[in-house]
Amino acid sequence: MKPAQITQPIIAPTTWDDLPYGDNYRRALDANLLPWWPKLFGFHLLKIGALSADIDTSACVISHQVNVGIQGEKLNVIADPFQLPFANKSTDACLLAHTLSYTSDPHRLLREVDRVLIDDGWLIITTFNPVSLLGLGKLCPILQCRQPYRSRMYTQMRLLDWLSILNFEVMHRARFQVLPWRRRGGRLLNEHLPAIGCLSVIVARKRTFPLTLNPLKSKSLKAAVRRTVGAASRNS
Repeated sequence: MKPAQITQPIIAPTTWDDLPYGDNYRRALDANLLPWWPKLFGFHLLKIGALSADIDTSACVISHQVNVGIQGEKLNVIADPFQLPFANKSTDACLLAHTLSYTSDPHRLLREVDRVLIDDGWLIITTFNPVSLLGLGKLCPILQCRQPYRSRMYTQMRLLDWLSILNFEVMHRARFQVLPWRRRGGRLLNEHLPAIGCLSVIVARKRTFPLTLNPLKSKSLKAAVRRTVGAASRNS
């Protein structure tokens, strides 16, 4: 497996129109995320990256939405995603629409997002799926210097592993848009072969309690209870 952090910079597109069939990708993401926007509550929605700013979030009940990135026409705040100019636990939801696909250090970006998210805050991630037609094209040396093959592609299992380390609970995950050149991505293929969809979406929530029980911690709690009971019996 290739390391997550790389040294060479990646030039990210400033709009979906910079990608071949980019408008199809954006429409497919809008349709897939539409049922989730009414479920997000809070005061602040952070959309990181120029591609995130192009995603339609008008159905989200969070009124204050801020677009953050280095370059782009729809950005409200010009800032490095690795150093977000926001306080700890100040954001209710965060959207990373293919932001991880165009960053040199996805671990650092996820840690920064985890810092600004409140407890039980929402995180929505979209990426390209390497197990797809785009993934096959990335194997061709001639296409590797073109968009979107020059982007970084991660499997859902790898993203889920990163999120579990940060204690995120995955609420929804999907893959779709099997045929990039089709407006609906090939409806029958999306229904029967979603695993090879070019687009991948993960919706997760930041949890404050551990999702898995730590054996060492449980043993220490039992020992503390025994000492307390013993002390009570001696006093009696």
